[in-house]
Amino acid sequence: MTETTQAQKQGIQLSEAATKHLLMLREQQGGKNLCLRVGVRQGGCSGMSYMMDFTEPSQIREDDEVFDYQDFKIVCDRKSLLYLYGLMLDYSNAMIGGGFQFTNPNANQTCGCGKSFGV
Repeated sequence: MTETTQAQKQGIQLSEAATKHLLMLREQQGGKNLCLRVGVRQGGCSGMSYMMDFTEPSQIREDDEVFDYQDFKIVCDRKSLLYLYGLMLDYSNAMIGGGFQFTNPNANQTCGCGKSFGV
């Protein structure tokens, strides 16, 4: 399976830079088996905010969607996935505007901080 075909099957996509940074953060957390949980919650400048955190595999719920990547798993609840399907997660170490960057095809407005969106 080609990398492009594999990426199209993932509801949430990662850039190479985001993958490298997440692997480093996970190592700092001390858990090689930790999964990345992504989701949305009400709030933020534009109505909805992104959330991300590491979680133990034992915390994966039956109704979660799990996306397997070569080095780890991304977990997302189905309600959040309605707003995040097709999301590209990137990372930049730029001094201004650096950090995780969310490119969400479902957002019709995005806050200037890039951490919240509206649909």
